[in-house]
Amino acid sequence: MDWDKLRIFHAVADAGSLTHAGDTLHLSQSAVSRQIRALEETLNTTLFHRHARGLILTEQGELLFDATKSMNKRLETASARIRDSEEEVFGDLRVTTTTGFGTLWLAPRLPKLFEAYPDLKIDLMLEERVLDLPMREADVAIRMKEPSQADLIRKRLMSVRMRLYASPTYLETNGTPESLLDLSDHRLVCQSLNSIQVAAGATLVQHLLTSDIQHLFTVNNYFGVLQGVLNNIGIGVLPDYVTEDFPDLVRVLPDLESGEVPVFLAYPEELRQSKRIAAFRDFVQEEIFAHRRKIREAAPQ
Repeated sequence: MDWDKLRIFHAVADAGSLTHAGDTLHLSQSAVSRQIRALEETLNTTLFHRHARGLILTEQGELLFDATKSMNKRLETASARIRDSEEEVFGDLRVTTTTGFGTLWLAPRLPKLFEAYPDLKIDLMLEERVLDLPMREADVAIRMKEPSQADLIRKRLMSVRMRLYASPTYLETNGTPESLLDLSDHRLVCQSLNSIQVAAGATLVQHLLTSDIQHLFTVNNYFGVLQGVLNNIGIGVLPDYVTEDFPDLVRVLPDLESGEVPVFLAYPEELRQSKRIAAFRDFVQEEIFAHRRKIREAAPQ
């Protein structure tokens, strides 16, 4: 099968338009159309339904598009590995993690990484959905549980626990609760139980709600919870790593916390030799080591 025709087919299927695909490929619409017709003749099938608003894949077209998507991902992987210099770190790196960890822990530390590797380009994808690393939806992931997908290199980075925090201003105005029952006199700021979150966090929130809390403010991610706490809305359920960058927060009811949440870094086996991933992995580990040293130094002797 002609690879060039498959490349043109993939561009048309992805764009849903001969004109847009032609713009991407720097070909005329008529040249693209001829290649698609020739491919359909070779396969003796119709790949697209034509209509006024564009093109829709037929069932046979969907099958071929699935195959070309897989081929394209593998070609991207091969290209990335070839581009990785033996001595330099440069190029694109797609990183995925949760909204909370990405906004509250990772993003504030990235200036150090860019200072060390100014030619590295990071596409940070923040979402609770677990992206498919083997299918190259991302190059590297930081996840709040051990990845279950095969063909991944994984490393446990640290553990996180959800705890209760409030601002000094809020506590000065509203008092500090001494027991779980005292929370009924305060507003709880937390993730909604309907939002995607680690099970340990949801379990802690469910436990807190048994104290007959009358005032509640829920958000669908920890960044929103943090903003609520910093703006004195109430007492928030937050991951413990936020205290490093917001040292003024006061921990409330220190005997209450969630179960342990493991944090893993993972990337595809086929990117084992990637210099960009190695640089990112080492950077994250060094930041975590620095965080642990700071905790040890601050601990009472």
